[in-house]
Amino acid sequence: MITGDNIRAALFDLDGVVFDTEGQYSVFWGSQCRLYRPDCPGLEDKIKGQTLVQIFDKYFAGMEDVQSKIVASLDEFERNMSFDYVAGFLDFVSRLRGKGVKTAVVTSSNKVKMEAVYAARKEFKGLFDAILTAEDFEHSKPDPDCYLKGAARFGLEPSECVVFEDSFNGLKSGRAAGMTVIGLATTNDAVAIEPYCDEVIKDFRELVGVI
Repeated sequence: MITGDNIRAALFDLDGVVFDTEGQYSVFWGSQCRLYRPDCPGLEDKIKGQTLVQIFDKYFAGMEDVQSKIVASLDEFERNMSFDYVAGFLDFVSRLRGKGVKTAVVTSSNKVKMEAVYAARKEFKGLFDAILTAEDFEHSKPDPDCYLKGAARFGLEPSECVVFEDSFNGLKSGRAAGMTVIGLATTNDAVAIEPYCDEVIKDFRELVGVI
């Protein structure tokens, strides 16, 4: 169990953890997959939690023109999407900061996407001591690189950090980094992600009274 006494930094993935956006991405990717990969029904479910590079390399290799069209469509989509916080997140992060716990976003989203976040949520930057994006990492999740860089940003050991993730790749990344991993069942079923977590929660309201 995590407490304000045994962790010094909380590292949060973005989509499906801070923001309840996974449903919107399912709609977007469903439309793109039906348009460009109708031979792979249900592909939008298989690619959940993967980076754009990983998706392109595995499912759109050699389709440079299609990749360009998807990127343009994705940029436009993200400029207009809704950024609603996962239930209980704002209260939880406020309690963490009140306890002196460092907070950071560690996301595979790029700076273009983050500008849309900042425009939609003026308070966002003030919730975190650091924001690490795709441009800050050499290797994507499930490699531990991003979370190790998050710990290093605060001069902490992995054992002093807790990771909050929803995707399989993200959960594997946090575990490979040697950190406590809390899985949110916002994107995948709780039973499915349980083997990759130290604890599974539906949302942050389940942590009331913990911190």
